[in-house]
Amino acid sequence: MANRTDKEAHSIHGTNPQNLVEKILRQKIYETVYWKEQCFALTAEAVIDKAVELKCVGGTYGGQRKPTHFMCLILKMLQIQPDKEIIIEFIKNEDFKYVRLLGAFYMRLVGRPLEVYQYLEPLYNDYRKIRLQQSDGNFALGHMDELVDDMLRKDYMFDIAMPRIPARFTLEKTGQLDPRLSVLDEEFDEAVLELEADEAARQAAQVAEVAAREAEATRAATKRSDEEEEERAKERERERERERERWKEDPKARRREEKDRER
Repeated sequence: MANRTDKEAHSIHGTNPQNLVEKILRQKIYETVYWKEQCFALTAEAVIDKAVELKCVGGTYGGQRKPTHFMCLILKMLQIQPDKEIIIEFIKNEDFKYVRLLGAFYMRLVGRPLEVYQYLEPLYNDYRKIRLQQSDGNFALGHMDELVDDMLRKDYMFDIAMPRIPARFTLEKTGQLDPRLSVLDEEFDEAVLELEADEAARQAAQVAEVAAREAEATRAATKRSDEEEEERAKERERERERERERWKEDPKARRREEKDRER
């Protein structure tokens, strides 16, 4: 009786919800102490208390392939079939990452394709670290966005065959989904704009520097020209002074020079 699906539960993908977990894995979960002691008579509201206590996620581990507590709670949720609003609250929970992951995995199993993309894709922006229990019993480090991506792309996860869903581009092509806008796309666009602004500022600075160098070169050339003209004027003045000196010493020399110019 304790392992039967709730009488009011609806079939999922045309079958008993618990059948989404393979029979061998179901039997192993039924035999665990955690299932018998902690999952007995759990209500939809009480599942969250157990979910808060989760320390890792995974399927089965060890030589005897023991189910993780995470997988036990997934089967319990399939058994009692919580309301959709409760699952959505699980997914929106930002305080407890394993509660969010539990809701996301359950939604992936039972949700329609549009619901799956609608509620799971926002979790791509959650980069928190997740503790994964591997099949050999050791732990590995994962991240929320990576696991959500696996849920949407992989056919098999945590020892469960994932229900098939259409690829996202197929739903976009039929107009059922809008193109996904990523936070990274916005950040990329902002980065591109910043780079373009920096490049424009750099080019403007280069143009200003070239203009300043040209202006400085023009001022220097003008200054040299003025100095040369001044020097030539001084030289002409000195030449006239020498002529006047010669004329004082030899008055006839001036008349001879004037006659030579007239010729």
